[in-house]
Amino acid sequence: MPQPDQAAPDLDEAVGAGLDRLDTPTGARPTSLRRRFVRGFLPPVGALVLLIVLWQILWAAAFWPETTLPAPLDVWAEFWRTVTDGSVFGFIWTSVHRAALGFAAGVVIGTPLGILVAKVRVVRAAIGPLLSGLQSLPSVAWVPAAVIWFGINDAAIYFVVLLGSVPSIANGLVSGIDQIPPILPRVGKVMGAGRFAAARHILLPAALPGFLAGLKQGWAFSWRSLMAAELIARSPSLGVGLGTYLNDGSSYNSMPTVIAAIFLILFVGVAIELIVFRPLERSVLRARGLTTSL
Repeated sequence: MPQPDQAAPDLDEAVGAGLDRLDTPTGARPTSLRRRFVRGFLPPVGALVLLIVLWQILWAAAFWPETTLPAPLDVWAEFWRTVTDGSVFGFIWTSVHRAALGFAAGVVIGTPLGILVAKVRVVRAAIGPLLSGLQSLPSVAWVPAAVIWFGINDAAIYFVVLLGSVPSIANGLVSGIDQIPPILPRVGKVMGAGRFAAARHILLPAALPGFLAGLKQGWAFSWRSLMAAELIARSPSLGVGLGTYLNDGSSYNSMPTVIAAIFLILFVGVAIELIVFRPLERSVLRARGLTTSL
């Protein structure tokens, strides 16, 4: 039978081991390929099928004329026409590469701006409310001003995209930095980290979840801003993007074209979320042991 003086150290070791285990990130349980397919693919496909069935029922009931609610097959025929003649790939490329370039420029501008607003009180007091106001301002409001300032060209398009993405990216980073435990910057200062090193090695990694949320929102605003700009600013030199394709359908009173364009815009948005941001989010959460959120 263990002596009392021996039981206390054993208990302390057990408690310490338990606390260490609580602090250790738990790995996600391995899932089979079949389960991943069922959980990740079937629900959205099922929702899409249900939407199409409901759409077909409403069209067959003839509550609205076909000029208002076309048949699903008519929309599919319009979409397939753009696929067979190859124009759909041009629409998507024109819009996606503009949105990607504008978003990348927004990250370059919004990241240092967010750090500056988060860490300098005077800057936060001066432009913090302005960033929040710009984030809530509809991007379409900037299109007429951009056309007057820059003309109907790529500069006007990118200007609108930047004004849509930069406030969201900066505010997301500010929110992430505000949630950093105060002890982390203090430890960096004690270890001799300068402002640049502290921002690179402490602030940005610690604020990564909030920053990633800002990036996702910044991309969403970039995409919305681009569609607004392409709908209004039209020129042969700009090419034909998804927004222009949507506007063409409206101009020719072709509802199948309008709905096909809307579905293409939605498809690109969902694809970017699933291909780019969802894996990044899972990687960040897994690195922090937040596997229950996956």
